Amino acid sequence: MSYTLDLFAIFIFLGIVQAVFLSLFFFSMENRKIEANVYEGLMVLSMAGCTLEIFLCYTGYIYKCLWLVDFSEPLAFVIGPAFYLMVVSLIHGKTNKSRYYHFIIPLLWFLLEIPFFIQSGDVKFNAWIGAYHPAGMTYRETHANFFTMPDHTRFILIHLVIYTIMGLVATVKAFRRKNEFFWRTRNVTFLKLRSHIIQVVLVILLFVAVKLFNRDDMGDHLLAAYISIPIYLISFQIIKQSGFFKQPSLVDQQKYKSSSVTRAQQQHLLIKLKSLMSDSKPFLKPDFSLPDLAEQLHVTVHQLSQVINEGLGRSFFEMTAEYRIEEAKRLLKEQINIKIEEIAEQVGYNSKSSFNTSFKKITGKTPSEWRG
Repeated sequence: MSYTLDLFAIFIFLGIVQAVFLSLFFFSMENRKIEANVYEGLMVLSMAGCTLEIFLCYTGYIYKCLWLVDFSEPLAFVIGPAFYLMVVSLIHGKTNKSRYYHFIIPLLWFLLEIPFFIQSGDVKFNAWIGAYHPAGMTYRETHANFFTMPDHTRFILIHLVIYTIMGLVATVKAFRRKNEFFWRTRNVTFLKLRSHIIQVVLVILLFVAVKLFNRDDMGDHLLAAYISIPIYLISFQIIKQSGFFKQPSLVDQQKYKSSSVTRAQQQHLLIKLKSLMSDSKPFLKPDFSLPDLAEQLHVTVHQLSQVINEGLGRSFFEMTAEYRIEEAKRLLKEQINIKIEEIAEQVGYNSKSSFNTSFKKITGKTPSEWRG
């Protein structure tokens, strides 16, 4: 038995590993409080399962684990519902109880596949070579009688197209309600919605092209390689939005004791800081960070951190939260017809739960109680 381990295989494998780590990130205790993260994690994990089977079949390593043949078919039916529910939760903050009905088809498909899952290795070996036609392999003789599933490709495609259309319709309606343009929006949530819509549509188009121009599943490695690209892009976007690389170092913090910033300079910088925060309101940006603020004020990170800590008696994050909540208090009174999650987004929060927590911590009331 010969195995294929080329650039396609390596690229796909690394995408699978990345997808597993991403899903763990989305399902982590803090991140799973946001519904959209749960559905995005489920979508990414399902994609990882599908690409794993393609990787095994393409490289020939499925020969070592024939019990995994066709294991990912039910997962393929999870991608569409997870995508749609992610879109809905990004727009509305949460989904209703009917969300569980969207996973009936994946569950039914899994139940229908059980008779195949319990078949012998010979049956699964024949299913593999019948789909991928590896060189030098011939069918094994088997007398097993089992229920044969209908061609899954067509059903998966139709299922995914339906949910993509549903997600697109929900997105277009959200854009219209906010008077946003699909190609010109700068809203963080709408940018994410647009990006996911485009990626899923491209996956569908490539899916169709691969099936049209390749025999059975022989071109699936092309689809798996493309699916890996959005995985890498999501990872890059998360890293880009993270404050991990923007935090002041321990060395910077220890310089407070020997800092050359005088009391007069601190007072002058505090005035500049308050003026900038009031006039330009940089804290409204979701990726607002201490290094960005220091750059706007033309000072070093540790100087600004010292001024905030000693001059205001707060950390950078506490100061940011206070400015954001103060702005939210004003908007809650002035924009009475705007949903709370939309106001949370306007003041720089990507999560309604984080906004509610900060609001109650600072004001002693929930946003709904404050609005009255």
